[in-house]
Amino acid sequence: MITIKHLSKQYINPDGSVFKVLKDVNCEINQGEVISIIGPSGTGKSTFLRAINLLDPPTGGEIIVDGENILAKGYPLNKLRQKIGMVFQSFNLFEHLSILDNVTFAPMKLRGLTRQEAENEAMTMLRKVGMAEKANAMPSDLSGGQKQRVAIARCLAMHPEVILFDEPTSALDPTMVGEVLSVLRQL
Repeated sequence: MITIKHLSKQYINPDGSVFKVLKDVNCEINQGEVISIIGPSGTGKSTFLRAINLLDPPTGGEIIVDGENILAKGYPLNKLRQKIGMVFQSFNLFEHLSILDNVTFAPMKLRGLTRQEAENEAMTMLRKVGMAEKANAMPSDLSGGQKQRVAIARCLAMHPEVILFDEPTSALDPTMVGEVLSVLRQL
């Protein structure tokens, strides 16, 4: 399903030197596989995930998803966003939108759902993660664990083929980790 060949990512430092975050990364991820990327802080784990989803495009290599090179010029990003979802370690909820609006935004914009269709789908996903009762709340009203469960519901509402989790429990206090891990186990 996903083949990564010779992936690289580098940044140019202010002094002109090159900082290589990813160097010649190769892997193949088949449908149904669950994989983990482990390593110390600063080794490029998040950069790798962001490169796969083209949130931080790589500087070299290939990423083949379902036989298509997503790095090819003109590859439609909206198509990629529908195939690959991401749950960020810092939630990345829209603070000015209600929980329901956070979950309906992408399905309406990218999948073309009507508001009613998107809201029905959002409520299904919010129920799945135990957050339906908070649909009208604002992100600032939620705990870290609740925000992360909403972020998971938001991702699920797109029906992605692949979900990338970037340290989904790292920003949580120990009492919130259990509730998010419970949702991840169910998925």
